[in-house]
Amino acid sequence: MSPEKRSAVMAKIRGRDTGPERIVAGLLQDAGLTFESHARDLPGRPDFVLRDRQVAILVDGDFWHGWRFPEWRDKLSPAWEAKIEANRQRDRRNIRRLRRLGWAVIRLWEHQVKRDPAKCLSRVLLLVERASDGQAAGQL
Repeated sequence: MSPEKRSAVMAKIRGRDTGPERIVAGLLQDAGLTFESHARDLPGRPDFVLRDRQVAILVDGDFWHGWRFPEWRDKLSPAWEAKIEANRQRDRRNIRRLRRLGWAVIRLWEHQVKRDPAKCLSRVLLLVERASDGQAAGQL
């Protein structure tokens, strides 16, 4: 792929309001949950925030956030490998920061949202229930 073509392709990739994010937003709305999108006041600007329950929902793209990265990292150029690894480190740091601030964090991967949206919603609802009971330790 020429540098010009690659640049054009990369320019079309969205950082927010992606297909998986739109699916999750619809699920949250259908479940009657009140949420904010991309909260600027929280580490990493979680994709969705349920403030009343202190639940942060991350909807992460498989490539950009490195789903099973060790299995395919060798197929990338050194620059792309460094980029994805930096994203993974930043994600871990932001999740730790959110938890230290008292937030329960759930991470939904792109392939999970596309394959089984109902299961993703069930996971969110379970975390919301746990957060309501004060038991929301950990990540689902």
